[in-house]
Parts: sequence; structure tokens; C-alpha cells
Amino acid sequence: MATREKSTCRNGEQLLKIKCLKLVFDCFSYHANLTRFFHLLLSVLVKFNNCAGNKGVRYETNSLDFKVRADGTMYAVHQVQMPSKQMILMVTAWDPQTLGRWEAIIRFLVGEKLQHNGHKPKGRKSIPGELAQQQSDTLLPWRQHQSANGLRRQKRDWVIPPINVPENSRGPFPQQLVRIRSDKDKEIHIRYSITGVGADQPPMEVFSIDPVSGRMYVTRPMDREERASYHLRAHAVDMNGNKVENPIDLYIYVIDMNDNRPEFINQVYNGSVDEGSKPGTYVMTVTANDADDSTTANGMVRYRIVTQTPQSPSQNMFTINSETGDIVTVAAGLDREKVQQYIVIVQATDMEGNLNYGLSNTATAIITVTDVNDNPPEFTTSTYSGEVPENRVEVVVANLTVMDRDQPHSPNWNAIYRIISGDPSGHFTIRTDPVTNEGMVTVVKAVDYEMNRAFMLTVMVSNQAPLASGIQMSFQSTAGVTISVTDVNEAPYFPTNHKLIRLEEGVPTGTVLTTFSAVDPDRFMQQAVRYSKLSDPANWLNINATNGQITTAAVLDRESDYIKNNVYEATFLAADNGIPPASGTGTLQIYLIDINDNAPELLPKEAQICEKPNLNVINITAADADIDPNVGPFVFELPSVPSAVRKNWTITRLNGDYAQLSLRIMYLEAGVYDVPIIVTDSGNPPLYNTSVIKVKVCPCDENGDCTTIGAVAAAGLGTGAIIAILICIIILLTMVLLFVVWMKRREKERHTKQLLIDPEDDVRDNILKYDEEGGGEEDQDYDLSQLQQPETMDHVLNKAPGVRRVDERPIGAEPQYPIRPVIPHPGDIGDFINEGLRAADNDPTAPPYDSLLVFDYEGSGSTAGSVSSLNSSSSGDQDYDYLNDWGPRFKKLADMYGGGEED
Repeated sequence: MATREKSTCRNGEQLLKIKCLKLVFDCFSYHANLTRFFHLLLSVLVKFNNCAGNKGVRYETNSLDFKVRADGTMYAVHQVQMPSKQMILMVTAWDPQTLGRWEAIIRFLVGEKLQHNGHKPKGRKSIPGELAQQQSDTLLPWRQHQSANGLRRQKRDWVIPPINVPENSRGPFPQQLVRIRSDKDKEIHIRYSITGVGADQPPMEVFSIDPVSGRMYVTRPMDREERASYHLRAHAVDMNGNKVENPIDLYIYVIDMNDNRPEFINQVYNGSVDEGSKPGTYVMTVTANDADDSTTANGMVRYRIVTQTPQSPSQNMFTINSETGDIVTVAAGLDREKVQQYIVIVQATDMEGNLNYGLSNTATAIITVTDVNDNPPEFTTSTYSGEVPENRVEVVVANLTVMDRDQPHSPNWNAIYRIISGDPSGHFTIRTDPVTNEGMVTVVKAVDYEMNRAFMLTVMVSNQAPLASGIQMSFQSTAGVTISVTDVNEAPYFPTNHKLIRLEEGVPTGTVLTTFSAVDPDRFMQQAVRYSKLSDPANWLNINATNGQITTAAVLDRESDYIKNNVYEATFLAADNGIPPASGTGTLQIYLIDINDNAPELLPKEAQICEKPNLNVINITAADADIDPNVGPFVFELPSVPSAVRKNWTITRLNGDYAQLSLRIMYLEAGVYDVPIIVTDSGNPPLYNTSVIKVKVCPCDENGDCTTIGAVAAAGLGTGAIIAILICIIILLTMVLLFVVWMKRREKERHTKQLLIDPEDDVRDNILKYDEEGGGEEDQDYDLSQLQQPETMDHVLNKAPGVRRVDERPIGAEPQYPIRPVIPHPGDIGDFINEGLRAADNDPTAPPYDSLLVFDYEGSGSTAGSVSSLNSSSSGDQDYDYLNDWGPRFKKLADMYGGGEED
């Protein structure tokens, strides 16, 4: 029973403080009715006799507002605001000894007062069970009274509180949930029905209702994880289908049971933590989800660590937040060099981690201890040595080895080497081998034995990553490296390379130009150096083999094709007598200064002018191979001898480079004239040249252009020569025309004659090729002369009886055919055949046939006169001696396999 201790009403809100409520488990669902006037609750009969009698039974509720004592009394832990219609709680009772579990639903209903007399009802200790059952499962439309203008009217409506159904119920099914009644059922017959998801919508027929009694049933077990609630509508109609009441909403909630284990998102979690981390360092988070209601203990998951492997240096190196699943370090001493990985088994349990009746699941957390640079690299020895030949680069002279206990091939392990002293000129560098982490001392700048015979280096090693906080560099992180330099025979070199000298062109042969000497760097070996020419394109120079003195072997000409930009280049070789000998090259560049050694040349060499003056002139200039100041301005003048030159021609200077040549007289006969002109340059001393220009004088048209006849005449041909040339051209064209006419006529006659010849009898055609294998005739054209003059064919007359080989030439006299006289080729195959036919008719040995027959020769002298006489000869009449003759092609086989007469 429940007792009301205090009640207040504030601004229409209903507040209730419940002190205690005695719970007994006689059925699954209990209803406690509360009125707005806070009358006492009706008591409920007890049918369950195990829960209350056992003092070891424990109770829990899914609400934070209420708790249940060990004796089954429910109480509110603070002031509770009741909802306007109802409040639903679930109470779980379980026995730790038998592990038995019981659940009950407590429903607090807020309704009208039970009596209508306006007085508060007195509290009753109990009511009959039938009445209690009727109040728990029968829902009637209640009446809400309203007043207006002093008048009272009544409004009917259905008020259906939410219905709670536990999941995984074992039945039996159908199981009654609630009974729906209309207060009109005493007056008329009413039919009840329900619609909505779970009734007439998928999933179908989860709920059903008796249309007469209004009892509503659930037909199968419910699964809250599949669907947590249903919304149905109840309808009441009369027998004619007319609506009696307005449809009412039914809300059915599936009460959660702890039927799902927590499930980890991943079965294996991977995390990492730096070695040397302090306690409380975050490592990773594991997460498990429970499909049960997370607002109840069924879905509240708690975590704990079950095992840790290995248990070093402590068995509890990590801890886990029971609610969030965060794994953090709890102890110091993580050292990757000792333990690189931990395997932690994490357990998730629902029911807020209660191991007795909660469901559990496990997952594996793999925690990798990551490396930090807490071990500085150390040289394996304090001194190293190496050797390098002089003048060699990119040579590894020493390998430095270090030891580092950090993780290989990581920035904490990768070594970086530095030379801190002993190499001020930067001859060496130290590169790190990415595989072995060794330092390779490499020569990057050539060393000279004559300058330094040894190097004493001090090197230091560190890691790519800085050392961890609190770690100091070891004294073994520095070492000494001794590098010895070995002497080699170095090539002589020219100190000045390329060497440039300047002199005037045209110096005489044998002139000493310079001394191009080389230096041998091996001054301790006292070696001799000899010189020779390596490249002298114009062969203008000589070099002394012992001292390198260079003299001219020919006159140097600046205008030569071997000169590029006034510079002549020659290459010389200097070689010592070392073992092995070494040599070096040097380039000598000679800059030639121009002198006035080239007279100017007149341009152009030929020109054309009209026979009358004032029509055109000839522009002339000069070219000089020299350069300024030994070139223009030029002076152009006509010589005084012969006098006709100055009489017929005149020169007008335009500027220092150009002049004009023109006729002085009014008319000059057409022809070719050689006009000498003197051209002088501006050199010191100046040089001049008399150049002859061929001028073609010709008659011109009004535009000043030479006419065709005039051009020919200007070429030096007279009128008679021109007429002779024209006659020769006409004769040549006539001969060509006659030859073409004759060829056409001959081709026509040949075509007419070919029409009289039968193409099938024309044996002059090419021999056809039928893709036979083997060699063929070199020429495909058949020689008709062989048919016109056949050679004499001898037939075998005398042959001993016997079989004769068909590939053997007949031996003996053969009949002599009359030789036809040699006649010219008739040109007609018909004549050839007719003559052959006449020769065959006159042959006494030819068969008596009317037509010419051709047979292949198969031998003669057969012993059988006819087919009937084949048996008349004996084997003794046959001569098989010819079979012993294998011939040259099979002679080698006969020598290898022939066995004699018995074979």
C-alpha cells in the first residue's frame, strides 16, 4: 500500500511526494491509481509467495526517482512531479543464490476521484482481486465535466494510457493486453477494431482485438531491438458500421529485457604509447555498444581490463575508464628496448558492470610501445683510418660504425655524421648508409700529395631526431679518423690555358712567337716534360720538344679560312716520362692583326648597258678581304691606256664604296666590251687593282631594257650566224617529224600482220609459269631459231637386246634427216609450220600418218614385238648391267652401302 505524506498544487502542476509503496509480485503488471485530490491508493492482493518471503531477494528499479528497499518497499528519493496521465516504472527482483530473476511493471495512473459525492474517499486497505483486475485491464471512457453560464454539460471521449509489453515473452499467445469498452455498450451492440502498424500494416497481425468484447491481444513475442513502440488506433462502431466513439490512439511500448550482450566495434584495437610515458598518459579508447535500452541498466556498459601480457615491469601497466573505455597508463617504466608490445584483454559488461547477472564480451587491445630517442648513437671504436690516392674524388676512404639501441630505420636510429675539425678546406664529407647506418667518409674535393700527405679528422655522430628530454650525449659519440694520401703520377699542366698572344699577320717563317711551357706537379720525382703538336689545322706552327718554344712554319694569313674572328687556335701536348706516363694539353690562341695585304676587287664582273646613253648606267663597287682601316673608301678611275676607254666610258663616284659607269659617247655599237677600271683602297700604304668588267652593249626599248635580238647581238653573233642557227633548227624538227611518221606506219603494219596469226599457234609467246618447284629457265622467251633450224637428231639403230634406261642417250647411228636450207626468219609462224610439215612428209622414216605427231623418245630395240610376246623372252635375255652404274650423283651412296654382286 502507499501512504500520502504531503501534496501541493502549484500553478496547475501536480506534485506528489510518495513516501513508501509496498510491492508484491502476484502478476507482471500492477496499476496504482492516483487522483488529482491525492486520495489513498487501492491495495493489491498478493499471489506471489517466494519474493516477499525470502530476505535475500534484491530489488532494483529503472527510475532514478525511486528506489526499493530490501523488504520490497518503494520510496521516492526526492520530490517527484507526476505526469498528467501516468508514470511507468519497472522493478527487477533477483536472487543471488538461485540466480532467479523476476520483473514487474508499476503503472501510476492519474485520474478523477472514484466517487462523485464531492468528498474525499477514505483509505481502504484492500479491494477484491476481481475489482483490482478490472481496474488494471478495463479502460472505460471517462467523463469530463465543464460548466458554462452556470449550466453543466457532459463530453465523452476515450482516455487510453500507454500499454507496456515486455519483450521475449513466452506466452501463451495470444496474450491479453487490455480491454477496451465504450459506456454505450449497454445500449447498443458495438464492434471494436484496431488499425495501424502491427495490426493492418506491416508487420501484420502482431496485435488483434476481439470485436465483441474489446479485448486486445498480442499474438507473438516482441523484440524491442526490432521495434520499440507501436501506435495503433481503436475504433468503435455499431452493427451498421456507424461510428459510436471517436477513434482513440493506443501507444504500446515494448519493455526492454537484458537479452543482448555488449558488442565491441572492433575485436582488435591497435594503439601506441611512447616509451617512458608518465602515468595517466592516454593510450586509446575501446567502445562497445549494447542493443538494449541505454536508459536502463540493460544497456549501461562498463569496462575493465581482464589480463595484460606481458606483465612486465608491472602486471598493471594500464587502466581503463569503466564508463568511457579510455585506456591510460597507470605505472611508469615503459621501455621499448625491453617490451615492444602489450596485449590487453578488455571486458565490457552491461547491467552497469554487474558481473553476477550482467552479460559480457571481450576484445583485444594491442598497445605498441613506440620508440623515443633515449639512446644516443655511440662509435664502436674511438679511432678509424683510411687511405686515398691524390686527385681522386667520390672515393670512400673509411667506414664509421656506430651502435644505437633505438628502433632501426627510424629518425631515432638514423645517424648523422659531422666533421668538426681537421678539414678546413672541405675535402671530405661523411654520408650515411641507409641500410647499415654506417658513416662513409668520402672525398669530394681532390687532395694533393705535395700539399698534404695526411689528414687527422675529428667526427661526431648524432641522430636525425633530437634526444629525448633528460638524455645527454655520450662521450663515445666522437671519434678520430686518420686519412693517408698516396702519391700518383700527375699529368703536366699549362699554367695559362688558354694562352692568348697578339701579332700582325704575315710574319716570316721561323719567327719565335712565344714559349708555351707546362708544369709537372710531381716536383719530388724530377721528371722530364716533352712537347708535341696535337692540333694545328693550317700547319703554321712548330714547337720545341724540350722547352715548348713555338715558331712559325708558314706565313700567318688573317684572311685564311682557318681564322675565326681573327683568332687562330692550336693545341699542344705536354707529356712526362713517369710510370705510367701522364700528359696534359694546352691551347694557344693567336690573335692576328690585319695589315693591308689584299688589293680590292671590282664588283660586278659583268654588266649590261644600252647602246645609247642616258637610258641606264652600271653601278659598281669593290670588295676587300682586309678589314677597317685597310678597306674603303675606294677610288675608282679609268686607265689612260688604251685611250678608247676614256673616250667611250666615264666613271662617276657616288660615295666611298660605290660608283657609276656610263657611256661618254652618243652611240656605241652593240657588242661585248672589256672595260678596265682601277680600284684603290685606303690602306697604308694603299693597294690598287685593275679589274676588267665585261659590258654587254645592246639596243633597248623605251623602258631601257635590252631587246631579244639586241641581247643576241650583244652576245657577239652576226646576222648570218643567226640565220644559220634558225635553218639548223628547222631541219632538226623536220627529221624528228619524219621519224615519228615512219614509226607509226611500222607499228600499224605489225598490228595488221598479227591479226592473221592464230593466237593458239603463236609459239613465240612467253613460256607460262605454273609455280613448279625447283629451278627453271633463265630466259622465258623461247628461241624460235631452234624450230626454224633444228639440229640433226640421230636415232639409235644398233642396240643389244635388253632393257634400256630411259634417261640414257641412245648410242649408235641415228637416221639423218634432211637439213633444211638456212633461210631468213619469215616473220610468220604459219610459214614455219608449213615448212616443217613438208619436211616430215619427205622423211622416209616418219610414220605413215596424215598429221604431224610428236612423241617423247623412250628407247628402241625391244625384244618383245608385241604385247602377246612378253612371255617369250627369258630372264637371260635381259641385260641388267646398267643397274650397277649408279652415276655421279649416287656414287658416294654406292660406295657406302653397295655390297657387290651378291647384293
